[in-house]
Amino acid sequence: MHIRRDDLSGAEIQALLQEHLADAYRNSPPDSVYALDLTELCKPDISFWSIWEEDILLGCGALKELDKTHGEIKSMRTTEAALKRGVGSMMVAHIIEQAKTRGYSRLSLETGSNEPYAPARALYAKFGFEECGPFADYEADGEDGAFSLFMTLVL
Repeated sequence: MHIRRDDLSGAEIQALLQEHLADAYRNSPPDSVYALDLTELCKPDISFWSIWEEDILLGCGALKELDKTHGEIKSMRTTEAALKRGVGSMMVAHIIEQAKTRGYSRLSLETGSNEPYAPARALYAKFGFEECGPFADYEADGEDGAFSLFMTLVL
């Protein structure tokens, strides 16, 4: 497996991101979907990577710069065929290293608090991410104000 910077122009990565968005809308209240589309992912404050095994796409992830000391993990996704192969761990480790290289002191993320997001929460917790309050422009949301779950890691 290898990670490469991705310009989002390939059909495979675009299909995976469409799947990611569709899944977000299927598993989250509409006002709680913060997954980014292709246009948003191409903005200059976002770095995007994909993981490949030869010519087979396995997953992706992105790092958004919130400010000079704080980054956010975005668009983490593993293909169905690559689940349980360490793809997510490989991408989280890569993003953490990139954040450290940039001199960030904190790395944060938003995910869902319901069952479909349990594997993601476990993955982030394995790397030391802890629950926190909303950060950047986020606010507590969902019917009871608690659908989104926020996590952060001090680097």
